[in-house]
Amino acid sequence: MPAQKRVVRELLATEGRTFAQEAGIRLTNTPQPLYRTLVLATLMSARIRGSVAIATARELYDAGMRDARSMADATWHQRVRALGKGGYRRYDERTSNQLGEGARLVLDAWGGDLRRMRADAHGDVGELRQLLQRVPGVGPTGADIFLREVQDIWPEAAPYLDRKALQGARRLGLPDDPEALSRLAGDGHPAALASALVRAALDRKVADETLRQAA
Repeated sequence: MPAQKRVVRELLATEGRTFAQEAGIRLTNTPQPLYRTLVLATLMSARIRGSVAIATARELYDAGMRDARSMADATWHQRVRALGKGGYRRYDERTSNQLGEGARLVLDAWGGDLRRMRADAHGDVGELRQLLQRVPGVGPTGADIFLREVQDIWPEAAPYLDRKALQGARRLGLPDDPEALSRLAGDGHPAALASALVRAALDRKVADETLRQAA
């Protein structure tokens, strides 16, 4: 087996899970899991540890904020309390505002259903990325995270490997071309590949251990 294929195989074996999966989101093309993934992308786009963002996404869900309507209906203090329980204290007040405003926008613009936003983009991933950034708290990084996560169920976005994922590829000595990386993975699950590459970018130990096991 070619060396680069061994690296990708080892990376996927150990790190091939999406961040949505870590947050307990069973991602299907239905309103609630799509909205929860948008919330996760919002949380992960701040300068905070991914583990804290994931724990906070779970706390929001456990507190009943599971779709755009329940997020909009929650009080500012309820959102702050859930954010604090997840460890998201540095940004809790601002993020509470953003989540409330974002939920109301999703309701007003798309009836709480992000599939309608997808339809508005007419298959244009660049347009979809711009539409995502209409949501308060979702800048370019948040839009990239969301599209990385949903690409298995919104295949027009695939392979979606943003700058952070490609940084991980370079660290592993892999090509920094999305199509080439997709061919190396060859399993039809580009979201798992993207998340694994991001972990290699964020944690040098992940990259070093992957290369050691693949050698």
